[in-house]
Amino acid sequence: QVQVVESGGGLVQPGGSLRLSCVASRNTFTIHDMGWYRQAPGKQRELVADITSDGSTNYADSLKGRFTISRDNAKNTVYLQMNSLKPEDTAVYYCKADYGSSYRIRGSSWGQGTQVTVSS
Repeated sequence: QVQVVESGGGLVQPGGSLRLSCVASRNTFTIHDMGWYRQAPGKQRELVADITSDGSTNYADSLKGRFTISRDNAKNTVYLQMNSLKPEDTAVYYCKADYGSSYRIRGSSWGQGTQVTVSS
């Protein structure tokens, strides 16, 4: 099993920035795709962005240009740089890591989530 731990959430004013981090403890597994999701109160969890092990990225259309996902494979860490934050970005942000052997994904692990609140 792979454990995933997020950090970096907090309270920020509209227009501000935050950087989230997520570390996956790989044990003996290979970490494949990693991604960020968010869930606002009363809403379903939605994809924010994900990134493959070779750096290919995918973003929710509504967030392109404001959010940037990146990863450091040596540290099994994925980052989410969030700029020009809006109140509607308020949510719990979750990290997901797909893991398995070097050639096959065997499962996914989710972190506990980190709260991001955008408010003046």
